[in-house]
Amino acid sequence: MTTNIGTLDRIARVVLGLALIAFALGYIFPGTGWNMLGWIGIVPLGTAALGNCPAYSLLGLSTCPAKQS
Repeated sequence: MTTNIGTLDRIARVVLGLALIAFALGYIFPGTGWNMLGWIGIVPLGTAALGNCPAYSLLGLSTCPAKQS
């Protein structure tokens, strides 16, 4: 699996993932009824940890400077 996520992209994914999980746990806007959707924050955290985004691979994109030609 090749890396296709750059440093700034990883940081943005971690921040977004943590914010979504905080929403799911009720730390942000508690009791809205939509909090369970915040668990989708696991996806950006996982892609940031692996350094590979399947959607980027399908579209042929890369934000990793070492992989751009």
